[in-house]
Amino acid sequence: MIDVSKIKAISLDLDDTLWPIWPVIERAELALHHWLEEHAPMTAALFSTPAALRDLRNYASTELVKRKPELKYDLSALRRESIRLALFRAKEDPLMAEAAFDVFMAERNKVVFYDDALPALERLRTRYPLVALSNGNANVHAVGLGPYFSASISAREFGVGKPDAKIFYAAAGALDLTPSDMVHIGDDASLDVLGALNAGMQAVWLNRGDHLWAREQAPSMTVSHLHEVCDLLGC
Repeated sequence: MIDVSKIKAISLDLDDTLWPIWPVIERAELALHHWLEEHAPMTAALFSTPAALRDLRNYASTELVKRKPELKYDLSALRRESIRLALFRAKEDPLMAEAAFDVFMAERNKVVFYDDALPALERLRTRYPLVALSNGNANVHAVGLGPYFSASISAREFGVGKPDAKIFYAAAGALDLTPSDMVHIGDDASLDVLGALNAGMQAVWLNRGDHLWAREQAPSMTVSHLHEVCDLLGC
């Protein structure tokens, strides 16, 4: 159980914690494909489905990370490079990759929140400073969450992602706190829960899908929706 007396701030994951991620990615990839059909038809034809472009992105990501390991967590750079490679293979202008990526990111930041997300954030921020802590490349300001968070730490900007303890230390440091002063909330058992616990934080597993916990180390608390956390913390 969470020790409420120790909590001075809360960090939260974004993707699949505050909104479902795959519908967002699918819409963004579809918007990108439509843009390519208009501006780079050969590329659109060569990579006629989002899945085909996704396969190329995986390839481009592997090759780029080999040359530049520091980009491992920069999903934006990896996405942009995959678009550039697609244009190059289709013998179209690779310089269009920037404009194409902008189309993708505009849709990437159009998220549909879980029903409990905004009401819970409103409740939590009345009592605790909140930190966004994500391996993804969503922008908290672009998605409309800027006013809720005192700080935002992304793997892309920090250079290290969850479950590495250093990014959890950075979340605490952004508020001049220690990890033991914080509780982290997230959906991923390994990245969020074990990462936070190993960094010295308390950890809430947001288990929206009624999954079984299959790790030896247990979360501080398991919830199916965010209002359970709010109720426990008295928000």
